[in-house]
Amino acid sequence: MIEPHLPLGERGPIPDLRRQFNAVMWRFRTGSPWRDLPAAEYGPWSTVYDRFRSWAVHGVFERLMRAMIAEAATRGLHHGPSPPPRRRDKGLHQRAKHARR
Repeated sequence: MIEPHLPLGERGPIPDLRRQFNAVMWRFRTGSPWRDLPAAEYGPWSTVYDRFRSWAVHGVFERLMRAMIAEAATRGLHHGPSPPPRRRDKGLHQRAKHARR
């Protein structure tokens, strides 16, 4: 489902495209800095970061999300956008909302 939405390189398929995509997902799943990417598993962090930037600039992630939402809708798993989380004390720092006035 994901691979058809990832762009081809200028000279054809990109080697280890799945590995680079998984590296980007690992980075966001863990919240780690790019430099902490396990090189043995995913390759050099700078290569993965450059690929991520290219995909982000070219709208790859947006197209991928639209395709995944459409697929979920056809399967009956998506029922429209979810509402934003509700906040009672919007705009106040968590300590400020209990401060004396």
